[in-house]
Amino acid sequence: MSVSDDAVEARAQGWRTLAALHARIEDRLNRALESEHELSVSEYTVLDVLGRQDGFHLRMSQLANAVVLSQSATTRLVTRLEERGLLSRYLCQDDRRGIYTEVTPSGQKLLAAARPTHDAALSAALAEAEELPELAPLVTALGALTFAAQ
Repeated sequence: MSVSDDAVEARAQGWRTLAALHARIEDRLNRALESEHELSVSEYTVLDVLGRQDGFHLRMSQLANAVVLSQSATTRLVTRLEERGLLSRYLCQDDRRGIYTEVTPSGQKLLAAARPTHDAALSAALAEAEELPELAPLVTALGALTFAAQ
């Protein structure tokens, strides 16, 4: 195997390890949020992203970028949350082609209730992953990123 092949394999192994950590965390979050709040991770993420914005709203295109979903997947997700009374949409005053998505008071209440569940499940998933030698370096790296951001 050449150095180039070794580098490619190292990146591929790194990606597989990252994907494994992501899957473990997402599974833990999904189970906790679904059982306690009837929210998927994607639904929680939309509420969380919007809940951290001034005015609790974003343009649909900005929301799609923030939650890393396609425009159509974001629209379907927002529609589901809107049907539950957790979000609302309205036209942008400056650009009538733009649509804002906003968290409703019911959505804010659910987000406030779900945030501790999310945070506890995330902490538990990371603690479990840290016990696995193949995942521990990634968990440590995440901790360093969090620390650096504070």
